[in-house]
Amino acid sequence: MTKRYGNVTVLRDVDFDLRGGEIHALLGANGAGKSTLCKMIAGLTEVTAGSMRIEGDVYAPHHKQAAESAGVQIIQQELNLIPTLNVAENLLLNRLPSFAGIVSSRTLHRQARAALDRLQLDDVDTHALVGELGVGHRQMVEIAAALARECKILILDEPTAALSGSETQLLFDQLSQLRDRGVGMIYISHRLDEVKRIADRVTVLRDGRHVGTETAESMSTDQMVQRMSGELADERSDHSRSDQQPDAEIRQRATASAEESDHRNDSTVLAVETLCCGIVRDVSFQLRAGETFGIAGLVGSGRTELLRAIFGADRAESGQVCVAGKPPARFGHPSQAVTAGLAMVTEDRKQNGLLLQQSIRCNTSLSAMFKRFSRYGLITPAREATVAGEMCRAMETRCTGIEQSVGTLSGGNQQKVAIAKWLTRDADVFLFDEPTRGIDVGARRRIYELFEELASAGKGIVIVSSDLDELMETCDRIAVMSAGRLVETRERSLWTEDAILQASFAGHRTKESQRLTGT
Repeated sequence: MTKRYGNVTVLRDVDFDLRGGEIHALLGANGAGKSTLCKMIAGLTEVTAGSMRIEGDVYAPHHKQAAESAGVQIIQQELNLIPTLNVAENLLLNRLPSFAGIVSSRTLHRQARAALDRLQLDDVDTHALVGELGVGHRQMVEIAAALARECKILILDEPTAALSGSETQLLFDQLSQLRDRGVGMIYISHRLDEVKRIADRVTVLRDGRHVGTETAESMSTDQMVQRMSGELADERSDHSRSDQQPDAEIRQRATASAEESDHRNDSTVLAVETLCCGIVRDVSFQLRAGETFGIAGLVGSGRTELLRAIFGADRAESGQVCVAGKPPARFGHPSQAVTAGLAMVTEDRKQNGLLLQQSIRCNTSLSAMFKRFSRYGLITPAREATVAGEMCRAMETRCTGIEQSVGTLSGGNQQKVAIAKWLTRDADVFLFDEPTRGIDVGARRRIYELFEELASAGKGIVIVSSDLDELMETCDRIAVMSAGRLVETRERSLWTEDAILQASFAGHRTKESQRLTGT
């Protein structure tokens, strides 16, 4: 299989086979060609050269519907739900139950409920608009939609990036059942512990080429990384640690660095006082200059909603935010927050973080257009190009040049551009919502280094992450949200992962106790 975009070849002469009843992991750094290969199999991208067969029959889908008719379903890294339709309509969009052209609402919601119950999504209302759900719940809805259809081949591109541990286990249980039924599955993930846990075979791509295919049992996580990136392999000279997870190794280096110097000082760069917005109720905390403050919690706990309320993306009902000593305010629009000194890297870069049709240069300069790149209302392209080039080098963004469209980059490189956009403007406080979602090992290392650089410069950093290891290894303090409230905040050294999980359920236990006692 070969795929070219103009003069750029992103996939070159790749051979790949999938057996019925197996989970075949597809690994590679961002930009290696994993998603491109899967999009060709799913009929989302035309093949430049090469051929495919399913059960011996020629297979050449020209669109997604043709692939689905052949039994191929895909769950993409970038969600493809329609936000203005409700959950039930999204779940059964291509097969709405109808008679004489009239959709049966009762049947629609009954079938949707059954699909959600399969993943134990009792808290998701089939009548709720998808646009009102958090990314974690939207991810689960998309997974439920794919699992509700009969298929021979199921492709999953970073399906657990926004899921909690319990939700990940529910998904794995479903995949095991599909394997028993003979369904072949292609599984893309940067979480190598998951690959070891669930995959039967592993294929590694590097720079658009096939590196090798082996059984998952025969490969250590260190060997997987070595095949994905020769650079990372060179850094690992201690062979006695060959079985250590690469993510853990990077995080250990980040922890050691953090322990060597605490950049916090006594000045407060962000104070949030009794903020209320939707599910978020009476949240208060303070962030010191040079501090990295983590926020943990279950999907739906209000973590993303809290950041959006602080940033003015959602209008808070009460409470206030004070940035770097400026007068307290309740921002009604993100532009007010940016002016005050806030920057926010959103969890959904595709919908809220980037202009996908525009170039890297345009996106990089976007947040500081009038501050740095215009004079008397006229944009200065030369200055834009200089800064965009510097940011690409600093973030180690893999691209053909600063004029490349952001939509053609891999997910991890898109995330680097989303972060570079705010670094270009500069801010007193950086809000990161799932900053390493869908990012490979090397890119994650660069972002951890970035946190350290920002902290050493006296910036305040708030990180929302579903990855507890990430929070435990990069943050100075960690707070836990549960049922919309900030239930507990401790220094990192005083937390364990079990304690964080216990705290994550605290708000739900309180609600249940109140329900039982009638208070």
